[in-house]
Amino acid sequence: MGFSFPVSPAVKARLEKLGLHSDADLALHLPLRWEDETRITPIRDLLPGQVAVVQAKVLDAEVLYRPRRQLVATIADGSGELVVRFLNFYPSQVQQLQPGRLLRIVGEARGGFFGLEMVHPRCQPIQPDTPLPERLTPVYPATAGLSQASLRKLIDKAMQAADLAETLPGETYAGMNMPGFAESLHQLHYPAPGMPLERLEPGEHPALRRLAFDELLAQQFSLRLARKARAQKHARPLKPGKLVHDLLAALPFKLTAAQEKSWQEISKDLDDARPMRRLLQGDVGSGKTVVAALACLQAIESGMQAAIMAPTEILAEQHLQKLKGWFEPLGIELAWLASALTPAQKKQALARIESGEARAAVGTHALFQKGVKFHSLGLAIVDEQHRFGVKQRLALSEKGMEPHQLMLSATPIPRTLAMSYFADLDVSTISELPPGRRPVTTKLVADTRRDEILQRVRAVCHEGGQVYWVCPLIEESEKVDLQTVLDTHAMLQAQLPELKVGLVHGRMKPAEKQAAMAAFLASQIQLLVSTTVIEVGVDVPNASLMIIEHAERFGLSQLHQLRGRVGRGARESVCILFYQNPLSGDARTRLKVIYESADGFEIARQDLLLRGPGELLGARQSGAPMLRFANPERDHDLLERAARLAPQLIERHPEAVAAHLERWLGERAKLFAG
Repeated sequence: MGFSFPVSPAVKARLEKLGLHSDADLALHLPLRWEDETRITPIRDLLPGQVAVVQAKVLDAEVLYRPRRQLVATIADGSGELVVRFLNFYPSQVQQLQPGRLLRIVGEARGGFFGLEMVHPRCQPIQPDTPLPERLTPVYPATAGLSQASLRKLIDKAMQAADLAETLPGETYAGMNMPGFAESLHQLHYPAPGMPLERLEPGEHPALRRLAFDELLAQQFSLRLARKARAQKHARPLKPGKLVHDLLAALPFKLTAAQEKSWQEISKDLDDARPMRRLLQGDVGSGKTVVAALACLQAIESGMQAAIMAPTEILAEQHLQKLKGWFEPLGIELAWLASALTPAQKKQALARIESGEARAAVGTHALFQKGVKFHSLGLAIVDEQHRFGVKQRLALSEKGMEPHQLMLSATPIPRTLAMSYFADLDVSTISELPPGRRPVTTKLVADTRRDEILQRVRAVCHEGGQVYWVCPLIEESEKVDLQTVLDTHAMLQAQLPELKVGLVHGRMKPAEKQAAMAAFLASQIQLLVSTTVIEVGVDVPNASLMIIEHAERFGLSQLHQLRGRVGRGARESVCILFYQNPLSGDARTRLKVIYESADGFEIARQDLLLRGPGELLGARQSGAPMLRFANPERDHDLLERAARLAPQLIERHPEAVAAHLERWLGERAKLFAG
């Protein structure tokens, strides 16, 4: 690792911010886009929105102080004049814009007060005979203090110094009609003259597909090796017994066939000496919590402790209340651990966990802090696992010798993501809803019809029902004109004075949030105004109407999660998506999908197509190597091939696999070995 050429400490620190630690990292630092600087555009031919190269002389330049300090220059090329404007600038830029100087300027033309202008273009003083570039100019992901010119020079050096030899045997690529690794990098860093930009950017160019395939192979190797390494570790086998039977007998419902199948898969894993790493996924309201409770009982039956960790106190509190109702009649004590506890309460909870008096602990990220010691942790359950970083989850698992782990997700994982990011996990799926869950009717309503919706809210509450009203922001923002949760709460109190209107948002103290949720659950609040803190886990059967303000601003999976908060009782339930015109193309597509589909898997697949995997995985918190070049949905053919070849290559060419992982993951590969 490291660079084979001199790099100053300051530059090295900036490169590390970009995740670049070696020659190979720099060589794989591909352009975000490419700009065509191979031809000059006369000023008279510029169009608004066009990124172009202009060669012109400076007519005049001055620093203005109103309405704000800025550097403004006028340039001309014989065909017309153009304004160049800098809102942030250095003294060297003032010197650069001396009248009479010939400049080559690259920027986006846009409409200004005095005709077309360029704001913060790149300017280069030149001689009349300075040649134009012969190739497209790459534009790289950068960071403060590291210019494009500096990055290009560093990447040039790395491309000469890095080992770009093939890591895998030639038959890996048989019949794929792709360039070699070194040739692919050269084509992307130094595109040939006349290369059409549209061929480079969507990921269809053979060089991009080659790198995407190599990256998918590296991901498959890392996750399959992690699974293999885990099979060598030992966990305490946990036997099912009387407690599981007693809870199943006491439940007022029978498990669905899908719940039963998932439970049998989990129970079998727990009874194995290999540590379980299983993801239990199911749509909103499919009944994952009761399956998780059965897993806890199997651990407790075997003399071990269970821990259930959730990303928010509201969700953790919901788990606590459900588990109390099921466990206390069986004589099982629970501990509650969250940041809202007083020092005395926290000390008592920690003592009960360490002594083993508490057979199960429920809480937030407080569960994996240093002061928490378990007597005998045998099972760690992580709800909404994509919201936690890999290091946080590892910290919880390290509280036991080698505890079994069960991850829960209410965001169903599309097949392509299951094949890629979750290849190291076993996956159980609850694919049906419990009987009695009523479908939720979804309606799209323009926010100009607010008065009608207020009447609908009034009617539902007068009939004994309850309503959620969800907003995206807490307080006014200068950047976006959105209805805020505080304004909405005040407006609804004024418009519906006869109703009890509550408020929940992320900046409230935990005790205040819990009090508001408890009052809503007890029907003391009829209308709850909230941000997305109620997105997961909140279960109020009497709530039958949800209004989502500015629905066009939410992601598909989030809209589906929110919609799942209603339809949990006997009442007919409705989710109203308030939207504000005009809608962008993406917003229109999202609202159409959520309106037409109630299938969480199809919604997650569409979300993956629209937004990429970050939303479903919790961005780089996922704990799996994030893909930079490949897109599992777009490149599904490459993913299928990588998944098929990976086990064979690991078996037959372990040294080549190790070299491939070193190139693509470097130090990160160690994070995924357990």
